Amino acid sequence: MTGFRQARWSARPDVLEPTVFELSHGDGYYKFNVDREILNQLGVSSATELIPERLRRRKLGLPSLSAPEVARHFSRLAEMNYGVDSGPYWLGSCTMKYNPKLHEKIASWPQVTRLHPYQPEDTVQGALRIMYELSQMLATITGLPHYTLQPAAGAHGEFAGALIIRAFHLDSGEKRRDEMLIPVSAHGSNFASAAMAGFKVIKIPSDKRGRVDLGALKAAAGERTAGLMITNPNTLGLFETDMLEIADVIHGAGGLIYYDGANLNAILGRVLLSDMGVDVAHLNLHKTFSAPHGSGGPGAGAVGVREGLQDFLPVPVVRKGANGFYLDYSVPKTIGRVRAFYGNFGVVVKAWAYLKRLGSEGLLAVSGAAVLNANYALSRVRRLRGVAIKYGAEDPCKHEFVISLEPLKRDTGVKALDVAKRLLDRGVHPPTMYFPLIVEEAFMMEPTETDSLRELDYYIRALEEALREAYESPELVKGAPTSTAVGRLDEVMAARKPILSWRMYERRKAEGTQG
Repeated sequence: MTGFRQARWSARPDVLEPTVFELSHGDGYYKFNVDREILNQLGVSSATELIPERLRRRKLGLPSLSAPEVARHFSRLAEMNYGVDSGPYWLGSCTMKYNPKLHEKIASWPQVTRLHPYQPEDTVQGALRIMYELSQMLATITGLPHYTLQPAAGAHGEFAGALIIRAFHLDSGEKRRDEMLIPVSAHGSNFASAAMAGFKVIKIPSDKRGRVDLGALKAAAGERTAGLMITNPNTLGLFETDMLEIADVIHGAGGLIYYDGANLNAILGRVLLSDMGVDVAHLNLHKTFSAPHGSGGPGAGAVGVREGLQDFLPVPVVRKGANGFYLDYSVPKTIGRVRAFYGNFGVVVKAWAYLKRLGSEGLLAVSGAAVLNANYALSRVRRLRGVAIKYGAEDPCKHEFVISLEPLKRDTGVKALDVAKRLLDRGVHPPTMYFPLIVEEAFMMEPTETDSLRELDYYIRALEEALREAYESPELVKGAPTSTAVGRLDEVMAARKPILSWRMYERRKAEGTQG
């Protein structure tokens, strides 16, 4: 394979790229003068005289750089970064698909970016129409007729859905329903979302096939069951073939089925969530419907509900009336707002554009290619030395698959983390590591539908070479990465003493402990 080396611009080993403040020529390098005629009309010699003494700042501390210096600084930072546009990004359960640039352009139009949430409704009919149409399209895709676009992320959507379930039971007079059942193969944030909504989390184990253990589920379901939060396909990349029976068990106990849309990409256009017995679901507009995401945002976790639960949705809800579109605040049993205003509108616009361009046939192509790519990759990866398949070894996967590098660790002492770091040296982003927790030394791998056959083969070769090196030169792999702008980080230090701002960086630098 060709060598990969990420940009590193500073000659100093302890510096990647100076901050704009460090690059600055000093405070006041550029001066901006107020026109003398204006000052004369105001009767002052300096604009400073117009500011009360007690409010004057003597030093702004802003960086002073020329336009080319700023452009080069951020270009260098960009070249030290890695994203979907850089290469394959098989981050399992995150659906890091390519984001079409046309959608970015549409979302950047002034008609989108200059809207204000307090504008009169008759001046934002286009925006309300987009929100309404997207909700209708999501209803068609899932079979759940009522939607809110307010949640700002997937986990935020989970939380809103859990609040709806709680409100439904309280409204029904069933205060005792305080338990949320969650399979260990569910999406990782479900457990925290349920706990934040006030539920006691009951974990349901997987059976030998990697599906929900029906015996354990039946034993756990009862009069205190509020619902089940399930991901299907699950985080092992396996479809829950007993989904209808699972729904019957929960509904029979008086609970509701919550569907986490993290893995919806695998079944787009092929099955209705309503046909699986789902009562409440969230969809990740930023993942499944192709908007850039990661590093905390931006996201959008649209939440859909079946008939009978619409009265609990957050307010406001976008409606269509005789005189156009409007925001309806008269939702009788609403859980209230879950965030300010109406959602991350830029992400909503991108999702709307994505669905408008794809259409029904395009959605089928998305899920078909995603599943095909994953199964092709699995058929190659499973034969590599040091790899094991713990669950569903005899079954096809859906959009992703999970391998265990436990045999590699046992043979060589090289861990999944080490192999992930070595993949960086090959110019590809490593998979999700150590999740789900039921798989030792786990790699969760999701190619997505936007990787070509050439890119699939490149990634597989990169993994094959990293595994071969682990057997032949384990210390080399344990010392990776060596070709990236940043080498192996002290992850304990990063977790315990993160540097999250320029001021924190300056303080740590002064203390000599920036790590």
